[in-house]
Amino acid sequence: MAAPEPPAAPHPPSHRDWWRSAVIYQVYPRSFADGDGDGTGDLAGVRARLPYLAELGVDAVWFTPWYLSPLADGGYDVADYRTIDPAFGTLAEAEALIADARELGIRTLVDIVPNHVSDQHPWFRAALAAGPGSPERKLFHFRPGRGAHGELPPNDWPSQFAGRTWTRVEDGEWYLHLFTPQQPDLNWAHPAVREEHEDVLRFWFERGVAGVRIDSAALPAKDPELPDFTEGRDPHPYVDRDELHEIYRSWRAVADAYGGVFVGEVWLPDAERFARYLRPDELHTAFNFTFLACPWEPVRLRAAIDDTLAEHAPVGAPATWVLCNHDVTRTVTRYGRADTGFDFATKAFGTPTDLALGTRRARAAALLTLALPGSVYLYQGEELGLPEADIPPERVQDPMHFRSGGTDPGRDGCRVPLPWTAGAPYAGFGSRTEPWLPQPEGWDGYAADRQAADPDSMLGLYRTALALRRAEPALGDGPLTWLPGPAGLLAFRRTVDGGGGADLVCAVNPGPGPVPLPPHSSVLLASGPLAADGRLPSDTAVWLRG
Repeated sequence: MAAPEPPAAPHPPSHRDWWRSAVIYQVYPRSFADGDGDGTGDLAGVRARLPYLAELGVDAVWFTPWYLSPLADGGYDVADYRTIDPAFGTLAEAEALIADARELGIRTLVDIVPNHVSDQHPWFRAALAAGPGSPERKLFHFRPGRGAHGELPPNDWPSQFAGRTWTRVEDGEWYLHLFTPQQPDLNWAHPAVREEHEDVLRFWFERGVAGVRIDSAALPAKDPELPDFTEGRDPHPYVDRDELHEIYRSWRAVADAYGGVFVGEVWLPDAERFARYLRPDELHTAFNFTFLACPWEPVRLRAAIDDTLAEHAPVGAPATWVLCNHDVTRTVTRYGRADTGFDFATKAFGTPTDLALGTRRARAAALLTLALPGSVYLYQGEELGLPEADIPPERVQDPMHFRSGGTDPGRDGCRVPLPWTAGAPYAGFGSRTEPWLPQPEGWDGYAADRQAADPDSMLGLYRTALALRRAEPALGDGPLTWLPGPAGLLAFRRTVDGGGGADLVCAVNPGPGPVPLPPHSSVLLASGPLAADGRLPSDTAVWLRG
């Protein structure tokens, strides 16, 4: 259970390697807080809630795209990187938000989507107007179709969102889009594409951002021949191509000039190829999807942790740990299901869950994650223990749902506007009208103000754990040593790198029954009550003084 008085949290470290141990909070702006009451979250709402984030104890905030966008894919269809979408505010407001956060000791990361742009981007509109063979079309992947009359797509590549990857335009040519038709893929073999994105990086670094998250980082480069897809083909025609590393080395040079950092969204099964993105002259970190997707099972959790640390070690990069994000089923809901892993292919409507069990496991997982070496990403609302919401089919907005023919529930369930104030309209989200996604019944039961008054709430647990993480020199980046114990127990010791300072032991029991605790001198924090005999109950975690 949460300690009643957490230790004072110092400001984040000011050294250049802050990112190796940082806790980074992910903000999905549409759903964080509504400052103008129109039903959509905005920068004014975030700015007003910065004290909440400071009290929570995070080191940085990562914003999903806040740029001008038709929102065909939640903002990941960017029309202009240098303009804030009017639904969220203005560039001046973004600059003020970055500055205000910095005054509170919170750094800012923005999102860049190099694989594609919006079909409303000036480049793509110019390409449509210019016609076949034009210089404007060479910025994208336009091709004539196959078949007697060009009526068939140029190749058979599968989509990331189901459905076709090619759309035909009025003059008969087709253009490539690995995601939706509203997201045409850029041609990264064209120097103008590279120059533009490096200029965008400079634009945001000059406005004070500390780093950039790179969306779909393994996808931008394509085989120039655009061959048909063959399973197992090496090299892959559009995933993890070697040309990407030259691109990211150029980006790293830009970031280094400003002291900026990168985190890449890199979904790759090959550990050696994954690690290539983390070489000292490329990306600083990359998301750890092995751990995110792992079931709540001791053997598989141990393997996910070991594999993660092993794949990062050769390049000296810190691991990242994340339980949920804006694309993934909420942790409380997932951990309450029979299948506690995550796979996009298995998402379905009506999957039953035990929220009490899921909450117990999510609390334990929070302490496990925050005790592991490296940095941690915390998606908004996870600190409140929010479950996945069931969105009525007529209110679903996610293109994954529509492109699956309605079989995939989509990702809207983890994007529902946050509850801030119990008893207030729309749980204090700030809207005068119904928010852009409906909040389920009982949503204000998770309200931040209600949880702030309860040290044993999920919010209380996160606040205490984050304060301890900052105060304990052994936590963050550094060595981990596994400890012996009974079957099913995950226990490891964290020591101060280079010696000095007290050790900390994390023990987690994902197994079915209580187990003895490792030797210790005191209990610092537990995710739930210990057994009467002092043993660690099932689905409970504890931090111990070694």
